Amino acid sequence: MSIWVSNETRLLVQGITGNEGEFHAIGCRDYGTQVVAGVTPGKGGQEVQGVPVFDSVAEARAKTECNATMIFVPPPFAADAIMEAAAAGVELIVCITEGIPVNDMLKVKAFMRDFPGSRLVGPNCPGVITPGQAKIGIMPGHIHTPGSVGVVSRSGTLTYEAVWQLSNAGLGQSSCVGIGGDPVNGTNFIDVMTAFAADDDTEGVILIGEIGGSAEEDAARWIRDNYEKPVVGFIAGRTAPPGRRMGHAGAIVSGGEGGAEEKMATMRECGLHVVESPGEMGATMAKALGK
Repeated sequence: MSIWVSNETRLLVQGITGNEGEFHAIGCRDYGTQVVAGVTPGKGGQEVQGVPVFDSVAEARAKTECNATMIFVPPPFAADAIMEAAAAGVELIVCITEGIPVNDMLKVKAFMRDFPGSRLVGPNCPGVITPGQAKIGIMPGHIHTPGSVGVVSRSGTLTYEAVWQLSNAGLGQSSCVGIGGDPVNGTNFIDVMTAFAADDDTEGVILIGEIGGSAEEDAARWIRDNYEKPVVGFIAGRTAPPGRRMGHAGAIVSGGEGGAEEKMATMRECGLHVVESPGEMGATMAKALGK
């Protein structure tokens, strides 16, 4: 089984005529994803390596029945691209773009309350993949193998590390979701954990967090109360000085809150298998599953 992305996914790529958009659109298609359309205003009627380009998301959806979109639109215009996709009724919106102003994302969050049928993953994320079926994003597909361990992470690089360890340990993945590290995003840990909980074939989850905010503590308490299968947890940024932003816009500790040690303590209290090093994620999951 899987969450959100499968063989039935019909993918639109917003920004497909740019270098990055084209490169990753074709990468998704080569992996097996049905890439059915692209959108770049003013370039409708063109093709990108056989993929038809439309002027608007509404037109692309009407003509191709796309049910997911991957956004590679530059930061000043990315919020409009997200809202256009939601207004057109696209069910899954995966925004890869980083550097979107926080104020723009606040507008997006308010806008999307009127479109509950659309889910936003990201921005500033690697995307979503169901190994062996389809991927939406920039993750290296060849390291993934089909299986029963879910992965959810704020960090793209650590997602790949967890997947590599799992695959080497003979543990495939059901789906992997990068939620992004920005302070305002569309999908949080609890959203993803809820989806994994509804997937009977997901036997355990690796949850990778970062310093900053309280999303990891909130997720740990949700897991304690709602999820009985094993969850391995790791928090990146343990050595970050207070007040220093480390990589992601959301990864900042201030006012004594959001520190790695506090997050790890809460996760332990809630029954997660917390690892001290990212190198222990795969082995710890294998042990928790008895494999």
